[in-house]
Amino acid sequence: MRLYFKALLSVLLLASSIIAQASEFWLLPSRFFVASGSKQNLYIFIGEDFLGKRWMGKSNRVARLMQYTATDSLNLTSTATRLDTLQANLAFHKPGLHLVALSTTNAFAELTANQFTVYLQEAGLENALALRHQRNETTKSGREVYRRCAKTLLLAGSLIPHDSTFACVTGQALELVPEQNPYALKIGAALTVRVLYEGKPLPGTMVQIWQRGAPNQTITRRTKLYTNQNGRVLFHLSAPGSYMVSAMHIVPTKDRITADWQSTWTTLTFGFAPQKGV
Repeated sequence: MRLYFKALLSVLLLASSIIAQASEFWLLPSRFFVASGSKQNLYIFIGEDFLGKRWMGKSNRVARLMQYTATDSLNLTSTATRLDTLQANLAFHKPGLHLVALSTTNAFAELTANQFTVYLQEAGLENALALRHQRNETTKSGREVYRRCAKTLLLAGSLIPHDSTFACVTGQALELVPEQNPYALKIGAALTVRVLYEGKPLPGTMVQIWQRGAPNQTITRRTKLYTNQNGRVLFHLSAPGSYMVSAMHIVPTKDRITADWQSTWTTLTFGFAPQKGV
C-alpha cells in the first residue's frame, strides 16, 4: 500500500510540474465591451481551460505593455511597472477598437527527461521531439527558458468604419493576428488568424481556440487546429461569449549554456456578442 501511494504521488507531481509549465497565460479585462471615455483594470490570468487564476508575477517580468488604437499607440510599460506588482489600468479615451499587447522577459524551467517528453507531446511539438531523438538527448532533462506574449482586443463604444486595429502587428516574438474584425462578424462567421514568429508566418503550428459563454460559466469549449503553409488557421465563431486563441513555439538555443530550448507562448482574447438581427 505504501508503494502504491508513493507511485501515485510521483504521478501527481509529474502531472503538476507539466501543467505548471504548460499553462496558458492571457489578458482578461473586466469587460470586453466598454463605454468610450471609461477606465478599467486589466488582469492577467494563468491556468488551464480558459479559467485559471490571477497571475501574481512581479513587474520586473514585464518587458513591454502597449495599447493601440486606430490612430495611435501608447506605451504603458513605465506606468504599469512602477510598483512591484503590475498595475495595468486602461483608459478608453477614443471610441472603436483597443488592442493591448503584453510581453514578458524569459524565465527558466527544468523538467526531467520523461516530464519534458510528455510536455512536448501535449503541446504538439513534433519537431522538438525529433531533434531530441536525433541528438540522443531523450534521457536528458529539458532545460528551457520561456517567455509569454499576450494580446486582448476590446471595443469602446460603437464600431468605427475602417478601424483595422485588430490587424495591428505589434512586433511580439510570437503573435496572433486576426484578419477580420471579430466585433463586426455574424454568428457562425469564419475568423482567420495568422501566427507570426519573429514577424514571419509559422506553418504547421498547433493553435487552440477556447470559447466560454457567460463570465461565470465553467464549461469551456476547445478546438485544436494546425496552421497551413502560410501560418493561417480558420475557425467559426459559433456562439457569443469570450474567446481565447493560443499557440506555442519552441526552438533550440544557440549557446546552450543557460538552457537548451527557448519557448514562446502567445494568446489573443476578445469578446463576441453580435447585435440582435445581425
